[in-house]
Amino acid sequence: MPDADDLLLFARVMEAGSFSRAAQRCGLPRSTVSRRIAALESALGERLLARTTRQLAITEFGERILDHARRLLEEVEAAHALAQHRQAVPRGTLRLSLPPDFDAVDLPRLLTAFLAANPEVGLELDLSPRRVDLIAERFDLAVRVAARLPDDATLVARPIAALKHGLYASPAYLARAGSPDAPDGLDGHVGLRLIGSGGEVQPWRLACGTARWEGLPAGPLGANSIGLLRKLALGGLGIAGLSERQAAPLVAAGRLERVLPDWELPTMTVWGVTAGRRLLPIRVTAFLSMLSAALDDASLPGHQGLADR
Repeated sequence: MPDADDLLLFARVMEAGSFSRAAQRCGLPRSTVSRRIAALESALGERLLARTTRQLAITEFGERILDHARRLLEEVEAAHALAQHRQAVPRGTLRLSLPPDFDAVDLPRLLTAFLAANPEVGLELDLSPRRVDLIAERFDLAVRVAARLPDDATLVARPIAALKHGLYASPAYLARAGSPDAPDGLDGHVGLRLIGSGGEVQPWRLACGTARWEGLPAGPLGANSIGLLRKLALGGLGIAGLSERQAAPLVAAGRLERVLPDWELPTMTVWGVTAGRRLLPIRVTAFLSMLSAALDDASLPGHQGLADR
């Protein structure tokens, strides 16, 4: 079988009119061009060119092969032009995985703005607590919220924003149960428990300067939904761990109060996770840029391979 690259080079030689000019345009030594055309002739079993000291004379067989080589060159150039255009204008379908309770931003508003700004992009969203297989399921991007992510050499995680967390409860609950003045005082309270993706209950790991406390008050309620825990806290059913960003408007409205305001839960990072270190389609970078802006300039520099941490 003839080498497709050699067919492309043959078309370039005939376009340039000589081995020397073709070599210069392609950035190759003249001897390499001559050797590869000879290899193409050997693969095809017939001469393409009759070489003289002054010019290249194409054979009748060479004319027929040149038609194919030119069509191949046109297809390659068309593919290159398409790739450049796709990099200039976001287009195609963006397959996106998000946590089911991702409310660090106003998601409907963000998606509406993104589609308005990128009319040639379609969106397919998967909102579930499971960790999708980006490669096997052909997702372009997964947005994940975690202090850190499991090592995976096939993925790259880009930090987008850092979300501080604390404990919150409704004024009605605190009026009934009292406000603890230290973590040890949480033992007599009702904890609204967050259940992880593996079914494990997440303890509260509190920090104040160098001081640390870990535990979780007893309580009858647990869920794998932050949004549900927030609603339960608003309903006066206990204390929940929430991000400051989620809680701030509710605190301002008097519907929630910070519990142990000097103590913080671990900061969680919003990650943009993609498959490998391949060149990202512009629709992905456009969405990441808009998400970062929506997170109130909480963006973090750089990106990191998961296996590097």
